[in-house]
Amino acid sequence: MAHEVEMIDGVAQMAYAGDKPWHGLGVEVSNDLTPAQMMKKAGLDWTVNKVDSFIEVDGERIPTGQQSLVRSSDNKILTNVGGDWNPVQNSEAFEFFSEYVLAGDMEMNTAGSLKGGSNVFALAKVKDSFTILGEDQVDSYLLFSNPHQYGKAIDVRFTPIRVVCHNTLTFSLNSASKNFVKLNHRSVFDADQVKETLGIAHDKFSKYKEMAEFLSTRKFTVESLVQFYNDVFPYTHKDAEVKTIKDLSKTARDAYEVLETQPGANFGEGTWWQALNSVTYLTDHKLGRNADTRMQSAWFGVNQSRKIKAANKAVEYATAS
Repeated sequence: MAHEVEMIDGVAQMAYAGDKPWHGLGVEVSNDLTPAQMMKKAGLDWTVNKVDSFIEVDGERIPTGQQSLVRSSDNKILTNVGGDWNPVQNSEAFEFFSEYVLAGDMEMNTAGSLKGGSNVFALAKVKDSFTILGEDQVDSYLLFSNPHQYGKAIDVRFTPIRVVCHNTLTFSLNSASKNFVKLNHRSVFDADQVKETLGIAHDKFSKYKEMAEFLSTRKFTVESLVQFYNDVFPYTHKDAEVKTIKDLSKTARDAYEVLETQPGANFGEGTWWQALNSVTYLTDHKLGRNADTRMQSAWFGVNQSRKIKAANKAVEYATAS
């Protein structure tokens, strides 16, 4: 089975503390590692260097005008970039967490290399959580995505995770509180500026708690639920009239099927919190070829966008209810 998690000599380039993620890939570590120790355990203690690239024509080496991003550990070419592309080393990405971990505000949770080294990520658990309806616990995490790939931006964001089902949730973009920062590689990475933009983790998480609590108090109707699923997973035929569950796209019907069977379905039955979680459960645990391709999509790909849209729509319908 193909994995998004990079495998080198049969070893997954990932480390994790706590529950085994994604088919149990990677090495299990304690939750008290420093960011630098976590980086090494995940096999990410390598650098990238820009090297002039050439093509050979009739035995002559001709510069392409581009540079290759070469990994120090095995001289693998990860991508081709222009002269103004500024790589961010893995050590810089992990150092971003150091002051938080040292202060006891976070602990390193998971780190790994995806897609052959083209995307390195680190996930830290924030010492903050809340419960919905008394028992439905949501924890806060900070995710740092450091792509070594042309066209991909550095992405630092707060990512709530629902404990009962390990769904990676998302903030509603309707919130005035910005929970992510994206930076291209044309500028030099400034960790202090990113931290200032993100602000304090607790403040962001409180905004999410407000949204979750609001959704857990607002009931959906069958009609509004059908429209919600159609908004998130629209039918491919634009002229199709969607009024009932059977009119929905297959993926939307799949979301409806897990509404009452998903882990934690008993929390907030009949509310927009339950409806939103049916979407996050489907994207994180059902869609895609395998578990780690789902992770890639849920954190960095199309399903991340779907979950943002679902959160926005859930708030919209809950407000109107």
